[in-house]
Amino acid sequence: MRAMAREPRAPGDGTGAAVITKTKPQTKRPPVYRVLLLNDDYTPMDFVVEVLERFFNKDREEATHIMLHVHHNGVGECGVYTYEVAETKVTQVMDFARKHQHPLQCVMEKK
Repeated sequence: MRAMAREPRAPGDGTGAAVITKTKPQTKRPPVYRVLLLNDDYTPMDFVVEVLERFFNKDREEATHIMLHVHHNGVGECGVYTYEVAETKVTQVMDFARKHQHPLQCVMEKK
């Protein structure tokens, strides 16, 4: 007599049928960070507009709008990025401001 291979049984179903479930891996979005410019009384407005155009790819109109927001509210958002990109942009802005002897401050915060 030949032994027959048995199918694994699903618990409690009595049919002998195997239940196979396939789980889809959950992908999680990376955390994002807001890059912010802080107002000061010394950095020229046209320099801030240049920073926004150069490092954040804003057109003249949008850069001017953000600069005025920073001027009137003390802080303004330049964009939202992953950690590495935000950190790079903050460093670029700070280096550029120091090179031109302006006290402009750029920071990032978790959104």
